[in-house]
Amino acid sequence: QVQLVESGGGSVQAGGSLRLSCVASGLSVSTNCMGWFRQAPGKEREGVGSIRPGNSAVYADAVKGRATISQDSAKNTLYLEMNSLKPEDTGKYYCAAGFRGWLRIQGDLWCDPKYWGQGTQVTVSP
Repeated sequence: QVQLVESGGGSVQAGGSLRLSCVASGLSVSTNCMGWFRQAPGKEREGVGSIRPGNSAVYADAVKGRATISQDSAKNTLYLEMNSLKPEDTGKYYCAAGFRGWLRIQGDLWCDPKYWGQGTQVTVSP
C-alpha cells in the first residue's frame, strides 16, 4: 500500500522560503515518477514540479527559478524548496507519485500520478 505524507506547510510572509517534505512508503521516491501539485481556493489543481528517474526535474512557469525538487533515497523522502514566495503561491500542496500516463504541461512531459498525499497547506501573506 502506497502512502505519501506531506509536512512543512504553514504561514509565511511574501519573500520568504519554505521546504515541504513528502515521506513515501510502499514505493521508492528514487525509482518512481514523483511530483508536487497545488490547489488554491476556487481554482483547479495545478502542477508545481515533477521528476522521474534519469531526468531532471521540470517546473511550472509560475515557480520556475524559485522552486527546487530533491530526493533523499535513504529517507525515501521527496522535498520541495521554494523561495521568494508570493501570495499567489498560497494553496494546498500535494505530493504525488507513480505513473498512469503522461501529461503535457507547458511543453514539458509530466507523469500523471497514480498516488496522492493528503496535502499540506501553505499560506503566503503580503
